Amino acid sequence: MKKRVILALVGVVILIAVLGALKALQIGAMIDQGKKFVPPPETVTSAVVKADSWESSLTAVGTLTAVQGVIVSAELAGKVVKIAFEPGTAVKKGDILLSQDTSSEEAQLPGAIAQVNLTRANLDRANQLLAKGIIAQADRDNAVANAEQARAQADNIRATIAKKKISAPFSGHLGIRQVNLGQMLREGDPIVTLQSLDPIYVDFTLPQQQFPQVRSGLPVRVTSDALPGVTIDGRITTINPQVDAETRSIKVQATVANRTGKLRPGMYVNVAVGLPASQKVLAIPATAVLYAPYGDSVFVIGENREGKSGKTLRQQFIRLGETRGDFVAVASGLKEGETIVSTGVFKLRNGQAVVVDNKLAPDFQKAPRPENN
Repeated sequence: MKKRVILALVGVVILIAVLGALKALQIGAMIDQGKKFVPPPETVTSAVVKADSWESSLTAVGTLTAVQGVIVSAELAGKVVKIAFEPGTAVKKGDILLSQDTSSEEAQLPGAIAQVNLTRANLDRANQLLAKGIIAQADRDNAVANAEQARAQADNIRATIAKKKISAPFSGHLGIRQVNLGQMLREGDPIVTLQSLDPIYVDFTLPQQQFPQVRSGLPVRVTSDALPGVTIDGRITTINPQVDAETRSIKVQATVANRTGKLRPGMYVNVAVGLPASQKVLAIPATAVLYAPYGDSVFVIGENREGKSGKTLRQQFIRLGETRGDFVAVASGLKEGETIVSTGVFKLRNGQAVVVDNKLAPDFQKAPRPENN
């Protein structure tokens, strides 16, 4: 009985040893196969590091202001009898916006005109009598004074009637109506806002260190979140001669065209002032950069150093500069003429084999204009 148990145990041990040996052989074969396995090369797009000349610019945030803007108000007190404008429409200089009640002045005007005619006739007679020596010079002077007073009284009534017909002081766009028909207006009560929108001013500030680089006539490019993808050109027209003592900055004003009227006073915009001098840069697509907290890098495409066909990647850390559209300038880390991976860098690794295929490579531009899909 004991002999059978011993034999059974020996058999189990032998079986376990055989199975362990077989499994070890299988694992060893898998390890050898893994060491010999070469992953297929990754397909990538490429771009060549090129030297480019970029226009130097100064950037700032600006505010739009109207070249001419005013709140049209009542100059004299009176009742509104006619509103001749539609809110939000364009008007020309001299267009009547509102009429106030002038019935009292119009009733007084004929009497004033009659008094003018009477005093003028009296003056003519006084001149004739003075020439004949019938009256004294003082009587003639009194007739002149009466005539002038009558004429001034009539002109005053006409001026009052004219002031109660409120017109647009300049061409522009009207805002929201602030009066109603039949309303009694007091002197200075607002009627409607009027803004001249084309052209329009852009007010912005620059640090005093940049003051020597700025002068009137320099071109500016204006962009706004309200008009994505649209750049509006203009020029610097005014530079404040005084530096702000609190911020040590200087105020600058540029004038830009606004033919569509989509730029409105009060909006904030991004301003780029173009400088005459240009800067030499090495430009690469922004999508070629692998951004990381410890440093930005790109993958340089080179020949396989192990003697095999194909190409491999070398991760190169770089220091970046200014961005222009789809491109970014490289301050250090790359040389002109090197070929780098242009897209999909997040899935790559150092030393990886690649195949270059630029059939689907994006069209990188310094001033991209995406289609409105």
